[in-house]
Parts: sequence; structure tokens; C-alpha cells
Amino acid sequence: MMTSAYYLSKKNRWLIFFLSITFFLSGCVSSISKGVTQALLEKAETEDTRICVVEGMPFEGIKPGLIKKQGETKVAMVHGVGDHVEGYSTEFLNKLAKELNLNSRSGDSKNITLIAPLFPDKTLGNLRVTQLLNEDTGEKLTFYELAWSRLSRQEKSLLGFDTSGEIDFRRAQVNRRLKAFTNDTMPDPIIYLGSSRQLILAAFGQSFCWMATHYWEDLPKDGEHVCRGLGDAHVDKIERDDYVVISHSLGSRITLDGFQRIADMLKHPEKYMSLAQDEKTHSMIVSAATSKAIAALREKHIPVFMLSNQLPLLQLGRELPEVVGQKTAYCKPEGAHYMERMLSETSIIAFSDPNDLLSYGIPNQFSEKYLDSQLCPSITNVTINVAKVIDAFDYKGFANPLDAHLGYFTDDRVVALIANGIGNLHTSPLIKERCEFTKIGDK
Repeated sequence: MMTSAYYLSKKNRWLIFFLSITFFLSGCVSSISKGVTQALLEKAETEDTRICVVEGMPFEGIKPGLIKKQGETKVAMVHGVGDHVEGYSTEFLNKLAKELNLNSRSGDSKNITLIAPLFPDKTLGNLRVTQLLNEDTGEKLTFYELAWSRLSRQEKSLLGFDTSGEIDFRRAQVNRRLKAFTNDTMPDPIIYLGSSRQLILAAFGQSFCWMATHYWEDLPKDGEHVCRGLGDAHVDKIERDDYVVISHSLGSRITLDGFQRIADMLKHPEKYMSLAQDEKTHSMIVSAATSKAIAALREKHIPVFMLSNQLPLLQLGRELPEVVGQKTAYCKPEGAHYMERMLSETSIIAFSDPNDLLSYGIPNQFSEKYLDSQLCPSITNVTINVAKVIDAFDYKGFANPLDAHLGYFTDDRVVALIANGIGNLHTSPLIKERCEFTKIGDK
């Protein structure tokens, strides 16, 4: 078959090539028969030469914080575009547990239906909580999976007629699947810029609130529940616990905006009091803004692992945060606004596959120009091929863009970097062998 394909005219070979790309983008490659097209496109390299280049400051990963005399390590997952059901992170979590040698669980996962004090009549999403253990070493990790996509389902239903039986049968089969994929994913960034944004950020805020104020044994098993703020009663947990966030595509923007919203609520509670619909919520806002919890948060260092980073893309057309370009003033002990920061540091580890059409590396000075100085952000770029590069026809180097966008969750190097970091004594042997590291100081 390869010999026959070689003698196709150049025009026909291009046609087959682009049809094959279309199948890839629609996620239908598994349905293509073992014929000419697959024989051509599955000619993968025998040696895995996919790149992994890390540039920035060293980072520790999750592993060092798993054994603590006091407190726990808590990890939040925030998904990106597309509809996500509860448990969407299970495959990734299983790989992370194996990498961290956490071979036990504390019973079944708990599922909290999120309700926010400022939006009591809205169901914001689901928070699925799983606790992983190593009973021999005492290591422990609590994993919080946020599923917020129910907030965009209703608005995306406006496009339902486009894929209904009245319209869809008129499309070619490949285009039909492409259209369904597009209608599920592309509207989310647009929806996020509209009225649903505050609801999505409230879902993030509730997730962080549950993570910061409760331990596994105190969490409800299921049902609708409200977390009512970071009051003084929880300051010991905030001081002792370690927080980590893992986000994907739009979820990275939601994470940073969510932290900025929390900072704004603590700094300007009067802006939110008018939204309080009962005295209990009003009192919660007042107490949170004057509590010792703020001082405890200012000492926290939170790493955020951004998979398929899109911060430059999602910055387009947005207003700047209230405080930018003042990192020295907010983040250095001698700075004029040092006591007004929200966190001591937000370490952004941005993963981007160059073949991911929806992912972007973060250029120098981006954090100084576009990120809230109150978060004290620092950036490390991870340029990594998570999709395999293959040869197609006479052209060397083609990668499935869909795999390049979603493959972070199953890539062993990504999991190892999140678990054990780089540039430290416990860096994984896989990372030492497969990744290049260039330390770039954060001045």
C-alpha cells in the first residue's frame, strides 16, 4: 500500500493528507480502518525524541510536602473548555498516585454540590474530593477536582439545533463530528467573558474555601453545601497546609482570576456586601476581611501547574488587573506594599506543546505587565511534546493537534514534573534523562 500511495499524484496525496488531518482533529482516528491512510499516518519514529525543555526557576513538585508533622498537602484540579463530568481527572489521578507511591485511598470519593453565599439560588458545579495515602510511610494527599462546566451547558444549548437531526444529516460525516467538537469547546471562552464569569469564579472560590477550611474527615459526603469563608477558626489550617493547583487551558485563567477575586473580596469587602442576601452572609464577608486568615494567606507559596497554557491568548481584549507592574513593591520585604500582598508567591509552571494549536508559551515580562502583582507571580516555561511526531507521505514531522492539547494528563514526564519537580535532589530519573533544564533567575 505504501508503494501505491507513493505514486499518487501530488494533488491527490495532498487531498488524502488533509482528510486525514480532519479525522485527527475530530478525535476519530480510532475509527479509521487499517487501510492506506492509517498505514501512511501511523509511521511513528522508533525512538522517542519528543522534546522537554524547562526554563525558569527550579521547583519542588508535590512529593516533599506529603510527609508533614502538622497540616496536609491539598491539590486542586480546574478543567478547561468542553463539558466535563464528575471524575474526569481519574486517569490523571491514578498516574499521579503511582508516581507518588500513594497506594491506598480513604474510602470512596466525596462529592459536594457547590453553592455560594452570594448566589444561593445557583448550583455552581461539583467538587469531587479524594484522599490518597501510603499507610507504610504516612504520606497523604487530598485531591479536589472542580467540575464547573454545568454553568456553560445551558448557554451552549443555544447551539443545540445546529447539531440536531434537522440539520446534522446534511453534513458530511467527518464535518458532523468536527461540528459537535467545536460546539462543545469553542463557546466556553466566550461564555466566560459574559455573565457566567462571576458564577464560575464563585465555583473556584467555593472550592478553595473547602480546601482551605476542612480536612477529609470533616467534609460532607455528598449533597448541596456552602463554605462560608476563611474566618479565624481556620487560620491554623491555612498556616500549616500546602496548596497546589493543576489547571488545563481555560482553567488556568479561571485559577488566576479566582485568586484575584479572593484578594479583591478581602481587600474591598464593601464591593460585595451589597450582594449579600442575608445577615449571615454579610457578617461572613466582614469577618473574612478582618481575620487573621488574611495574614496567613500572605505567607503561602502556591504552585500552579498550567497544562496547555493559554494565558497570552486569554489576555487579549481584557482589562488589566487593578495592580500590575509593582512586584517589587508587593513581594519584597522592603517593598512599600509588602503587607498588602495576597500570597508570598504564585509559582506558575506553564506547560505548552508547540504542536498544541491552543497553547502558548509565556514571554519574558508577561507577569510584570499582565498579572496581578498582589499574587507575586513567578514563571517557569515547560516546552514539551506530549503528542507523538510522525512522518506523513513525503513530509516529516506531523503531530495530532488534538493529542497535543489533551495529552498532558497521560504523559509520564508531565506527571513526574508535577510530582517531583526539577532542579532538586528528588528530581525523577525520567526527568533527568528526558528533559533539559535551564535555570533563569527571577529578578
